[in-house]
Amino acid sequence: MLQRTVHSHGVVTYQSPLLRAAGVVHAFSTRVGGVSAGVFAALNLGNPGAGEKDAEANIQENYRRLQEAIVAADMPRAWVKQVHGSSVELIDPEPEGEYGETPAAELRDRYAGQISADGMVTALPRVLLTIRVADCVPVLLAAEDGRVVAAAHAGWRGVVAGVVERALRVMHEAGVNPDRVVAAIGPGISAEHFEVGEEVAAEFVRAGLAAAVQSIAGNKPHVDLQAAVRRQLERAGVTRIDGNDVCTFRDAGDFYSHRREGGRTGRMAAMIAARA
Repeated sequence: MLQRTVHSHGVVTYQSPLLRAAGVVHAFSTRVGGVSAGVFAALNLGNPGAGEKDAEANIQENYRRLQEAIVAADMPRAWVKQVHGSSVELIDPEPEGEYGETPAAELRDRYAGQISADGMVTALPRVLLTIRVADCVPVLLAAEDGRVVAAAHAGWRGVVAGVVERALRVMHEAGVNPDRVVAAIGPGISAEHFEVGEEVAAEFVRAGLAAAVQSIAGNKPHVDLQAAVRRQLERAGVTRIDGNDVCTFRDAGDFYSHRREGGRTGRMAAMIAARA
């Protein structure tokens, strides 16, 4: 089960005992402990696609505070343009000396939102893979020795498209069998508050995830995204999984929620780095 931790500056995160045991720096952020105001209060880590925007200076200060809190102040971040799909990027070093750049510069050139994907895998040490969420489920994965890590953005479209399973396949290609992977499922919207249309429920059934669909007489179905992701992990051979009992929609003091706020809200982040 994820554990809630209060850090310096009042920053609050959730962390995984399993990932701690693997020796990897990681965190699921909350909205607590930052400098943003209004609908973005307080630890906002990203802007929505359209409409009202938070100041970029606020976002960067919030990242600085979060990284300092989790003892990752000097680690470069890597992130992708999330598109609710199943593409997963393997971040590996460019051929040595090809462009004469530092590793941090290479990351800025390739993994600062330029590439459309919903997951990343790397064996590069001390690179913070970063996924942004505000109801979708973030999933962090690590080899049991902490030498290969992954981060996946699992909204309902990504879940039925198999983004988590794809991340595990890329980890396997990097030399890590699923039975050597530990997983942490981060805070997302709970089944109680994730009402969906019949067509969405049917997509989960087609993906072999019927157990995650809750039928309520006289109402639209609800979907348990955390249960769906757990089922996919177990089906792939991952048995060591930390989950949680929080809800981004319900627990407004700790989390942003796109659904609760009609899109006028900030973003949390899930971050993980491989061991050196």
